[in-house]
Amino acid sequence: MEPRLRSFRRGDGPAVVAAWCRSAPKDPITTARFRTLILLDPNFAPEGLRVADLGGQVVGAAYAVRRRTPLAGTDLEPQDGWILFFFVDPRHRGTGLGRRLLRDALDWLRGHGRTRVGFAPYTPHYVLPGLDRAAYPEAARLMADLGFRLRCEAAAMHRNLVGHRMPDTVRRHQHDLVARGFRFGTPEDDDLVELLPLAADEFTPDWALAIRQCLAGGAPLDRIVVAHAPDGRLAGWAVHGAYEGMTERFGPFGVRKELRGAGLGKVLLHLALERMRALGAHRAWFLWTGEHSPAGHLYRANGFTTTRTFSVLGWEAE
Repeated sequence: MEPRLRSFRRGDGPAVVAAWCRSAPKDPITTARFRTLILLDPNFAPEGLRVADLGGQVVGAAYAVRRRTPLAGTDLEPQDGWILFFFVDPRHRGTGLGRRLLRDALDWLRGHGRTRVGFAPYTPHYVLPGLDRAAYPEAARLMADLGFRLRCEAAAMHRNLVGHRMPDTVRRHQHDLVARGFRFGTPEDDDLVELLPLAADEFTPDWALAIRQCLAGGAPLDRIVVAHAPDGRLAGWAVHGAYEGMTERFGPFGVRKELRGAGLGKVLLHLALERMRALGAHRAWFLWTGEHSPAGHLYRANGFTTTRTFSVLGWEAE
């Protein structure tokens, strides 16, 4: 008996979560996170969540999404779609079900005019940055066979915070910057008027959205450390706890372009780590940076190590 593929429907949620956890035990999910990241996403469409149903049992799924609400401005990215995840129950692997699910998800996106598909860096609600080839080699082979190609690599990193203290060299550099007129501290409400455009325009709109949603959800302003330049402009910031209220999750974090190279980043980083440790955090972690980017070098120079590497993949219609 072959599973039939259908749209997500009422009552599927717990079964999809249970099948997900059986299929991807290295990346389990809870019903609460599934609700937040998938069901409450303004772009969620039940028809895009393709479910493999075998006699009423969920044995696999693939989730495709396209924008119906723009991330910023009015751009609906009409050529672009995303597949955020797919999985097959271990008992049903080797039957071609994974291939069927991925093709079904791609067909759904193509039916909505999408000719470019990313796996899986959809914002604002990606589950993982991409595919962990080391954890899921069968999925990597299948996606390559279906025409998904590497776009870039994303490194997830973490740092132990037990016993953390700002290095003396960084503290001295902070004092030097203050002597030059820089100020560090918690932002005031009015600083958000400058912070949010800085995050959106010089970095990415989903960073501004993450900060906005974090604070609108009740997070205190001291989750953010900011630096002001001597002329009063906001020079940079570092946030923790912005995603799903996870205290130990660091970021987003950035410095204004023309002020980079002054050492502001390492000061902001350690000031944020100090606050995280004061709240009882035992580690700091994040999911995405370029391992060989300037940010990646900064993190490694300040005690972070790579925990996983994700392949950001793309598919294009011929």
